[in-house]
Amino acid sequence: MKYELDKGAHSVYSLYYHLIFVVKYRRKVITPEIDDFIKQKIREISYTFDVKILSTETDKDHVHILLNATPRLDIPKYINALKTITSREICRRFPEVKEQLWNNVFWSPSYFLATSGQVTLDVLRKYVEDQGKKNAEKL
Repeated sequence: MKYELDKGAHSVYSLYYHLIFVVKYRRKVITPEIDDFIKQKIREISYTFDVKILSTETDKDHVHILLNATPRLDIPKYINALKTITSREICRRFPEVKEQLWNNVFWSPSYFLATSGQVTLDVLRKYVEDQGKKNAEKL
């Protein structure tokens, strides 16, 4: 099993996440201009958190983000920063969204987050189980 690994001072890791935000009330307000703005702002914010954005795509009512992070990332703080800053800036730069949303709230308070590896869970489970078998054979 071969991973693309990142390294820290005292660690080796491979941390990938799939993150989804949904527009409040699932309103279809993400225009091409807002899409461009969201992608740019997410990259800027992520840079300050030492997060690498691998891909960001939107639909009219949600955004998908594929990211690579370090073990030091405070995930709730990072997600809060993404949602708070983008919401505030979208409402300020694109006042027309306020007609469909109110209280300067752009995103729903919930989100979806899943870890994503370079191998499937079944492959990883088999690898771990095989390590146990190798250890038992040595005894």
